[in-house]
Amino acid sequence: MPADHILSYARDLAGGGVERALLRLAGGWVDAGRRVTLVLGAAIGPLTADMPGGVELVEIGGGSMRRLARGLPAAVRDRRPDLLFCPGNHYTGIAAWTRVRLGRSCPPIVGKMSNAVRRGDHGVLLDRWHRAWLGQHGRILDHLVAMSPATASEAARATGMVGRTSVIANPPPLPVAGAASPSLPPSPFILGVGRLARQKRWDRLVAAMPALPGVPVMILGEGPERAALRAQALALGVAERLQLPGHTADPLTVMAEAATLVLVSDFEGVPGVLREALSVGTPVVATRSSPAVAEIVSDAAVGTMVPRDDPRALEAALRFWLTAPRPVPVPMWGHDSAARYLALFDRIVSSAGSG
Repeated sequence: MPADHILSYARDLAGGGVERALLRLAGGWVDAGRRVTLVLGAAIGPLTADMPGGVELVEIGGGSMRRLARGLPAAVRDRRPDLLFCPGNHYTGIAAWTRVRLGRSCPPIVGKMSNAVRRGDHGVLLDRWHRAWLGQHGRILDHLVAMSPATASEAARATGMVGRTSVIANPPPLPVAGAASPSLPPSPFILGVGRLARQKRWDRLVAAMPALPGVPVMILGEGPERAALRAQALALGVAERLQLPGHTADPLTVMAEAATLVLVSDFEGVPGVLREALSVGTPVVATRSSPAVAEIVSDAAVGTMVPRDDPRALEAALRFWLTAPRPVPVPMWGHDSAARYLALFDRIVSSAGSG
C-alpha cells in the first residue's frame, strides 16, 4: 500500500532551511507521481518563488505557529492523506496536537530531526525540559528521519526511537535559472548564509571584523536580527564592510566566489550550507554547533571547526582561509533523497494498513 497522498506543513516560506528542503522534497514527490498537499499558515516569503508545480497549496491564514496548529487537524481530516510529514523538529508540537485532535483517524506521522538534540542556547532548566520533550517524540511520531549518521544516533537515543530512525540527507539545491545575484564585494571576502536570527549568532562574525582589517563580509539572508547587526557593525566601525543584501535564490554562485563560508551558530541540525560551499570548492569555518559539523568538516583541508565562544580561534581560522589554498570540491549527498523518503513512507503506510 503506497503513500499516494502526502501532506506536510509549514508556518510560511520566509526562507529557512527546513522550508527550503521541504519544497525540494515536495517537488521530487510530485515528479514521482504522488499527490502532495502543503498546508501553510501564510503563503508569504521569498521561497514562494520556489514552490514546485503540482503541489496542492492550502493557506490557513495567519503566519503564527498557533494559527497553524489550530488549522492543521481540520486540513488533515478534510483531505485524508495517507501520511503526515513533519518537516522539522520545531514543528513536532503541531504534529502532537494534530494526533491528539484526530485520535485514531490520524494518519501515520514521519518527522525530521532538523536541529541538534543538544541546544547551545539552553540553560539548565530549559535543557531539562527539552530533553523531557524529546523523550515524548516516540509517542507522537511513527518514524524519525535524521540527516546524518551522528545526528541519527544521538536523536534515536534522546527520543527513545531506536529502531525507528532512518538517515536521509536533504536534497541538494538545484541551479536557479535567471536568479538575481547580489553585487559582490571586493575579493577576498567572507560569506555567511542563513537567517538573520539569534540562533545563527552572526554577531560573532561581526565581532571578528575589526581583527580582519579591510576584509568585506557578506551575509545572505533575512530576519529579525538585521537592525542589531547593523548597529553592532556601526559601533565597531566596520559598517562600510558589512553587506546584508537579503535572501538570494541561488547562493551557490556567491559561495563559489567567497574566500570562505562561515557558520557561527549556537546550534544546528545538519547544516546544508557547509556541504553546498564545499561542493563549489569553498572552505568553511564553523562552530561545533552539532555532531554533524564534524562529519562534514572531517578533513582540515576543507575547513576549520572552532568552539562556539572562542573569538580568537574564530579570527585565526578566518585569517588562515583568506589566503590558504582552496580545497578540491566535495560532491553533495542527497540526489536520491525524495525517492528514499517515498520508500520509507510506503513502508510506514503499508505497516499501518496491515496492523
